[in-house]
Order: sequence, then structure tokens, then C-alpha cells
Amino acid sequence: MRDAVIVEAVRTPIGRRKGALIETHPVDLSAVVLQALAERSGIDLSRVDDVMWGCVGQVGEQSANVGRNAVLAAGWPESVPGTTIDRQCGSSQQALHFAAATVISGQADVVVAGGVESMSRVPMGSARNAGPGQPFGPRMRARYDDFAFNQGTGAEILARRHNLSREQLDAYSLESHRRAAQAIDDGRFVKQIAPVELSDGSTLSEDEGVRRESTLESLAGLKPAFEEGGRITAGNASQISDGAAALLVMTSDKARSLGLDPIARVHAATVVGDDPITMLGGPIPATAKVLKLAGLTLPDIGAFEVNEAFASVVGAWLDATGAPAELVNPLGGAIALGHPLGGSGARIATTLVHHLRDEGLRYGLQTMCEAGGMANATIFENLAVAS
Repeated sequence: MRDAVIVEAVRTPIGRRKGALIETHPVDLSAVVLQALAERSGIDLSRVDDVMWGCVGQVGEQSANVGRNAVLAAGWPESVPGTTIDRQCGSSQQALHFAAATVISGQADVVVAGGVESMSRVPMGSARNAGPGQPFGPRMRARYDDFAFNQGTGAEILARRHNLSREQLDAYSLESHRRAAQAIDDGRFVKQIAPVELSDGSTLSEDEGVRRESTLESLAGLKPAFEEGGRITAGNASQISDGAAALLVMTSDKARSLGLDPIARVHAATVVGDDPITMLGGPIPATAKVLKLAGLTLPDIGAFEVNEAFASVVGAWLDATGAPAELVNPLGGAIALGHPLGGSGARIATTLVHHLRDEGLRYGLQTMCEAGGMANATIFENLAVAS
């Protein structure tokens, strides 16, 4: 049987909004990880059958098929095609699912999956505001009583539904920063990061978003962002960020024939639809579905990555699943590291497969909420442990 393995996974450091990466075009940011992927794997680029690239704001600098443009900017052969995928925040995780399915089906042998978002240069919501009209047509608005489909409102609904207090959300956020800072200090991200050369000749090689000085008191002083008296603030939500990530996917037979040593196997992958008003609860049913598909149970999983779009997303997921909190986002998440929308799925996958290898864990599970009430979930298997 054909399978899908990841033989290399890299990411850029994640830049703060209007931070060090503000002058780096998203096509060039994508090219950085493609070049690093090629250099670290040693793959003959003529063997790459396709590049599948996630991006949410497909307008302006991220329009006109940013995936194909990145291939050309990286100096790869013109024979390598590329396409761009939008499943909102799950775009690059979906790119990985498509890449795995493509090699398993035999339509291709070697595929790159990844994604990018430069939220400094292409602000969130740019695609929606780029032209006349709105994306939610009359029939959709009628079905949901003309609801505004606001993610912040969905985060507040989740917090109330799962009885998550403002204090709990702030405490979770502070822990995300603590874990991320510790991971940086311990060098846990060094092997996965492709440094970015900046316009002034300096190099960014470390994530910018971690707030080491954050305290519960400073978090408590922030005003609610979406509702008067609400629980969601800028401090317990993900950061607006810039970044890209990429993974090299092929069958284990192809890896063996090329003399490459896979990091992990894509053991199971799925996607679900859920309530588009709450919007952010999809990781709960996605987790149940992917575990069933894999024939595994929660205790089989050694590490979880649940995207920290908001602290309430992870809090709700923990409440519903009963997973051990210490195994969830063990190196920090998007609240501390940042959430470059279309690149986040690939960034999280990169972090997770490296963590599995570093810690000798067999299985890892990744899931993330997506606008419109969807969620992808993926289970990875560390082949070094499996064998």
C-alpha cells in the first residue's frame, strides 16, 4: 500500500505585525522556506510534481497564485507547478492533506505542501474588502438570520458554553508565552527554522511574538475586544503575524529509493463542518473523527497541537475531550508565537513532527478551527518509534 511521509519540514520565524518581516514580500517569504526545504533534503527539484500552498488573503501581493509565484521566486525549475488553497485558517493544513492524498493515490510521487500569510502587508480582511459586495449572499444570510459571522463573537460563545472565565483564559495565555519562551531558550525551534535575511542585511532567526514580560496583572488590564464585559481580549487571542512553512511529502518507498529518512507518516487526516455561527468549535468533532479513522484513542496520542486562535478554542477543546493539558501545545501556540493565517497549519505541523522526533513520541494530533465553521485534523506517526 502507498502511504504519505514527511521527509523535511521547515518554517520561517514568525514575525510580529509590522515587525521585522514587514518589508519581505509574501512571495519571497514563501521562497525562503522552499529553498530551505530543497537544501536540507537535497531533493532533485526536477522530481517535485506539485507545490500546494495555503493562503487566506489572496489579494494584492498574495494574489495571482502565490504558490506558483513562490516556486519561481525560489529559483526552482519552471517545470514545477504550484497551486494556492483557501480553507481559511486551515489552508496549509488542507494543503498537506491534499499532498498526502495525491501521493497515496499515485497521481504524484513528490509534493510540497505549505503556506504563507503576510498580515503586515496584506491586512486581515483585505480579500473581503477588495471589491464590491460581500461574500455572504442573500440565501446564506437568510438561513442564519443575517448573522455577522464574527470569529470574536464565536470565541465569546465558546467561553460561555464551556464556562471558561476571563481569569482562566488569561492564565492559559500566560502559560502559552511561558512555554514558547522556554522552547526558544532550549533551542527547540532551531532545527525547524529557516532564517530570513532582511533588507538591512540582518537576519531574523527567532520568533518575535513571545512576550516574556507578560503577567496575569497586565493581561487582566486589557479591555474586551468584541463584547462589552466580554472575556476575549487581545491578550488571550492569537497574534496578527507574518510567516511561512513548508513540508516535503512523498511515499515511504520513494523516500527509500532517494535515500531520504522520513520524519513522520501522515497516519490519518480529516476535515469537518460545524456551526458557522459559533464557528470555532470544529476541532472537537474533528478530533473524534480523526481518532476513529486512525483506530486510536486519546491516550495513544503523545502530543497535541490545537491552534490557539483564541484561548477559548483550546479551553473548550480541553473541556470536551479531557485531554491532559500538559500535552497540548507543549512549546506554546499562536497566542505567543503568532498566527500567520494561511501558513499556520504548515507551521504547526512542522513544529509537531519535529517535537515527536525530539521527544521520541509515536503519535501526534493537530487540529485547528477555521472560519465558516470547519476544522481539519491530522494524526502523525513518528516512524523512528513505529519501527
